[in-house]
Amino acid sequence: MIRVGIVGASGYTGVELARILSTHPEVEITVATSRQYAGKPLSEVFPSLRDRVQVVCENLQPDELKDRADFFFTAVPHKTAMDIVPPLLAAGKKVVDLSADFRIRDVAVYEQWYQAHSSPELVRQAVYGLPELYRDQICKADLVANPGCYPTSVILGLAPLVRNHLIDPGTLIIDSKSGTTGAGRSASVATLYCEVADGFRPYKVGGSHRHIPEMEQELSALSGNQVTISFTPHLLPVNRGILSTMYARLEKPMTTQALQELYETTYGDEYFVRVCPQPALPATQHVRGSNCCDLAVSLDERTGRVIVMAAIDNIVKGASGQAVQNMNLMLGLAENTGLEGAPFFP
Repeated sequence: MIRVGIVGASGYTGVELARILSTHPEVEITVATSRQYAGKPLSEVFPSLRDRVQVVCENLQPDELKDRADFFFTAVPHKTAMDIVPPLLAAGKKVVDLSADFRIRDVAVYEQWYQAHSSPELVRQAVYGLPELYRDQICKADLVANPGCYPTSVILGLAPLVRNHLIDPGTLIIDSKSGTTGAGRSASVATLYCEVADGFRPYKVGGSHRHIPEMEQELSALSGNQVTISFTPHLLPVNRGILSTMYARLEKPMTTQALQELYETTYGDEYFVRVCPQPALPATQHVRGSNCCDLAVSLDERTGRVIVMAAIDNIVKGASGQAVQNMNLMLGLAENTGLEGAPFFP
């Protein structure tokens, strides 16, 4: 069994990692950290893990962690990860980081959107952890930067069009909606029940969301040219799920059938990307609890715009499930190990 550690186990991504890893046949959770809940069993913090996870939360420094596991997930806030990851790598451990600290290849861009970076040398070493695009590099990596939730849905949704130069990037508009777990587990007035239930609202309007540079980075890499997007996120009154709808003008006339065939060809061999058959459309309730990304593509013949829709569970394919998918690749395991379960419905 491969010993695995979860650094930052008391958030939504931490408990989701524990849930997935508890049934993974090749690994054992040997350490989980939490300052707030140090000394408490993780299953006491999250009763959903009762009789499934036996680890006790500890408040440990990186030097104390390194001998407790062979592989680490750092599910901690931005800035915190860049201090924890270097000593783990120096000790010969492999790491999947779920923060944004190593996702942006240009350190100056990272610092513009986040804060000063204390480990810029590791940014060049990190591999962006979207397996459908970077599988070969992930297999050889010691440090993988797990993608953000919105970017996962958007990049998978747009990759076939952008890579083949089928859309005018200047017309690209992305409209995304997320469940409240995307805001994290810390108490906030904005995510109180009475502030969210029976409502639906945009936030970070006007190009201010921190996932924008990550999406532009990857779409530009696919295109070979700079891509600038208009992106507006919205908060859904649900626990889990992201639905992204993307609009762009086609560079040449295409039929819906041709677009469908492009997506089916692109993702036909992917275990976790499911292209919906026409005329079915993605829905968050059809991917809940799974590592699946459901995609659909359609054509607005009247305007000449293509419409792409993507649905994921924001804390599985958008975070912890994708992190385990990356771990499997880094350890030479079958990519879907521990992630084979179908979505739960209703």
